[in-house]
Amino acid sequence: MSQNQWLMKGRYLKNCNCIAACPCDTIGIPYPGRGCEGIAGMHIERGHFNNLNLDGLTWIVTYRWPGPLHEGNGAVQPFIDERANPPQREALLTILSGRAGNPWFEFLASTVTTVYEPQFVAIEFEFDKHRRRARVLIPGAIETVSAPLLLPNTGAEHRVVLQLPAGIEYREIEVAQAIVLRGTAAIKFEYSGTHCSLAEIEHTQAGLKA
Repeated sequence: MSQNQWLMKGRYLKNCNCIAACPCDTIGIPYPGRGCEGIAGMHIERGHFNNLNLDGLTWIVTYRWPGPLHEGNGAVQPFIDERANPPQREALLTILSGRAGNPWFEFLASTVTTVYEPQFVAIEFEFDKHRRRARVLIPGAIETVSAPLLLPNTGAEHRVVLQLPAGIEYREIEVAQAIVLRGTAAIKFEYSGTHCSLAEIEHTQAGLKA
């Protein structure tokens, strides 16, 4: 186990190319595409890496796997808040790489064969779990907008909550839809009407706490 002691607690967003209530979370197989691509990111409300404060920083990762995650051959590109100083940047990249412990980040690292150059950029991150709305913008790299699911017969907002009691990424999410999901940097994709996870999570070197 890593000797580093760290915490990231805050708002977590994952938008991908699957249908809503992403089957990767339930049966472990993407649908309707064979592979998985999109963005995941977090605004850290409270965090540290050993004695280094990470409060208020944001990170985003774009990703692509040609099939289910566990089959590997994934590619990722990290985007780190430009406000982070060099030690904070290194700390966040160390956590995301799985080198600082945590079963979720270690699993992801085991499935990735290509890591594109990290970018240190301005990140616009808006997140309202209760209203099931979110927005991320990194000019020239990422744009995504999340909105509530809508019932097709009435157009009314449809609330879906998914619980994963033994989850290692998150334990409960509000399911929404990504009405815009666009990557234009090293990993390119464009979708609309696909899956969105909104969660409030707490990760440490030992794993998911909440």
